[in-house]
Amino acid sequence: MTKPSSKRKKATSATSRDSTPPDDQDLEDISQEENPATATITVSAVEVTELTQEEQSDRLHLERKVERAFFEAGKALAELRDRRLYRSSHHTFEDYCRDRFGHSRRQSYLLMDAAVVFDNLVEICDQFDHKLPTAEGQVRPMTKLEPQEQQEAWLRAVEVAGGKVPTGRIVKDVVQRIMERTQIPNTYQLGEVCQILAKDNPELRGKGSCWAIVSAVNDFSCTVKMWDGEYTIGLQHLKSFNYLPEECQQMQLISDRISQVYSDLLEETVKSLLQSLGKLNRPYLTAVEEKLLSLIEREYRLIDQSPQTHRQ
Repeated sequence: MTKPSSKRKKATSATSRDSTPPDDQDLEDISQEENPATATITVSAVEVTELTQEEQSDRLHLERKVERAFFEAGKALAELRDRRLYRSSHHTFEDYCRDRFGHSRRQSYLLMDAAVVFDNLVEICDQFDHKLPTAEGQVRPMTKLEPQEQQEAWLRAVEVAGGKVPTGRIVKDVVQRIMERTQIPNTYQLGEVCQILAKDNPELRGKGSCWAIVSAVNDFSCTVKMWDGEYTIGLQHLKSFNYLPEECQQMQLISDRISQVYSDLLEETVKSLLQSLGKLNRPYLTAVEEKLLSLIEREYRLIDQSPQTHRQ
């Protein structure tokens, strides 16, 4: 008897069963996907219309407003301060700026100082094709210079920038070279008593006319000790009292005593008294000043007996 023939089933994958041969269009799409560099991209042309004379005028006007934004802010802040328009809601201008604008004291004064420099540059803007500063950071380095030097610095910075508005870094470099050119040799000595000249330096506001003692002599500055800490100050902002050596030692004793007791946590009346002692223009305390300082020292238990640093 003949056995029936057995059939073997041929295994095929699911892909093989479900796939159909791609047509020509599919092959073309795959070819394009595999070779994106050969794809053709169609870009529609966009017609750019010229500005009318009125639009050009409007654009220039708006650009000037953007450029002068920091200048207008500084001018407005100065008027608010000078007319005390903050007095109905705040005791001090600094508190008002912090609450109303979120400004620190330094930020507000930097804007006001920048506005003064900007005004100075406007006077000669024809010389640099009206390329005026567009940001406060471009003006900040020039606040350390005299008005004529500010104009010189900006002219030079525009030149370095190739006739464009210079960056703050370019301005700072130019200002530094001008300051180094005008520096005088540092003749101050350790322990010498100097007066702080705060003019044209917003970082020294509140320190004008205060005395300080030189604690380090640098190339173009001195590190000085005041009642509330040490500061590094340029030579142009220092003036020697020309005290005798023993008078300088006397002031060192007064400085040490004030520094030991001074703190921002003190009552305002006590702080004011100590700050007033920090503005003495003589190398000694009067009898009354000596008693007041001794009283403060005893009140805060800093000493049992203070060295006498007064004259009758």
